[in-house]
Amino acid sequence: MKYIIKKLGMMIVTLLVVSICVFLAFNVIPGDPALRMLGTEASPELVEQTRQQMGLNDPLLVRYGRWFIAFIQGDFGTSYNYKVPVKGMISSKIPITLTMAIIAFLLTILISIPLGIFTAKHENGVLDRIIIVINQIIMAIPPFFSGILITFIFGMIFRLFTPGGFVSYTADFGKFLQYLFFPSLAIALPKIAMTVKMLRGSLIDEAGKDYARTAYSRGNKTDGVLYRHVLKNAMIPVITFLGMALADMVAGSIVIEQVFSIPGISRILLTSISNRDYPVVEAIIMGIAIIVLLVNFLVDVIYRIVDPRIGMEDE
Repeated sequence: MKYIIKKLGMMIVTLLVVSICVFLAFNVIPGDPALRMLGTEASPELVEQTRQQMGLNDPLLVRYGRWFIAFIQGDFGTSYNYKVPVKGMISSKIPITLTMAIIAFLLTILISIPLGIFTAKHENGVLDRIIIVINQIIMAIPPFFSGILITFIFGMIFRLFTPGGFVSYTADFGKFLQYLFFPSLAIALPKIAMTVKMLRGSLIDEAGKDYARTAYSRGNKTDGVLYRHVLKNAMIPVITFLGMALADMVAGSIVIEQVFSIPGISRILLTSISNRDYPVVEAIIMGIAIIVLLVNFLVDVIYRIVDPRIGMEDE
């Protein structure tokens, strides 16, 4: 229990530090949000009045405290550019980005774990070597370029989906998932290759340890030793990697959205950055940070469940 409390405390402290960095980053760079809202033709008096109304003349610490307290209460502020609540702007976009990340994560698990086990069982075989070469190629290709290739091959040649033909989850959830499959695949491909490589190496390493040899010497078959003993220990570093991969997939979804013209968080984020719409940018970055921290926390908990020896010094 102390281990979980310690990890939870670290997550909260990390979130606090991230919030400070995010707030400072968008409040010390040059540029006046009030002037951006009103335009260069606005009089200095009107600009000053607007700054006063927006609270921009208050001390930095006061502004941070007011912003952070409002944020944890679910109030993300008002967009400088669109003059509407930020929460309403991004709430309909978050499900799109998260769904892409979740599909990519499921594809990674469903493809990489069987492949990793297969390559470890057939170490140095023909198929193992072919998969290793393919893995190296996939790991060398950036996700956005994979997205371009997938669009060209599956969208334009085989016509399995219509590039740019996005369907909202509110209109047709089935078609929504169908369209997101290929963008999610682009996100998942490098993670699949890395997971296969990691699991293969971990399985081979664990299979050579004394406990595995002892199990073999007792007459256990290869599959029995693999699935009952070796796989559990081999999965420990893989679980950590998959947790980090899921967090990375959330961020990666933003890049892929641009390739496939998906109206997710990325479009609002890029527009808001160019318009210096700080409340929107801060809310999105903080949202991503919270997701990453929660995923890492859950990975730590699962890690402890898989191997109870972890964190024993905290008990």
